[in-house]
Amino acid sequence: MAEQESETGLRTRLVDVGVELVAREGVQALTLREIARRAGVSHGAPRRYFPTHLELLSAIARRGFGELAERATATATATDHGGPTPREQLTALGRVYLEFALSNRGMYELMFRHDLLESGHLGLRDTSLPLFGRLVDLVGQVRPDADSRLLAGALWANLHGIAQLWGWGSLQLATGADDFVPLLRSALDAHLGAEGE
Repeated sequence: MAEQESETGLRTRLVDVGVELVAREGVQALTLREIARRAGVSHGAPRRYFPTHLELLSAIARRGFGELAERATATATATDHGGPTPREQLTALGRVYLEFALSNRGMYELMFRHDLLESGHLGLRDTSLPLFGRLVDLVGQVRPDADSRLLAGALWANLHGIAQLWGWGSLQLATGADDFVPLLRSALDAHLGAEGE
């Protein structure tokens, strides 16, 4: 029976099922009962590994942050060769962020719903804060005269807004754009000054 598998195996399978469920059906589908059903275990089984629903959601979100971090690291590694400027690195990082948000809408929503997550548990902050730290560092290199943490926060909020509004189709209607890259560049110009200034 499925419930007799190893603790690590069932714990991983519950998170795997949650990752698949959020990708297909969104955050609202992530109930303990539905995850247990799709994992083939009793509805009480997840509580043995995740005492609260919030802990299971946090473990699922951690996977999303891990994937986003891998993509960001791959982009950083690719841009390290040839010496791109901090501004070019910010553009690449912003593009990775927006591409992730738009191709993983359910996971993206879950990752930033701190009203649903216990971000201090299961290493969630350990995966999310380094990404923000990288953004702060790059912003500080471009604008050493500004509070890089606040400016990075404002830029992140702008990118998040682009992702949400683009995903809903609103920005395409409002701007006539068929690609989010010009919006990304405009956001960077608005927060950091025009490139080359």
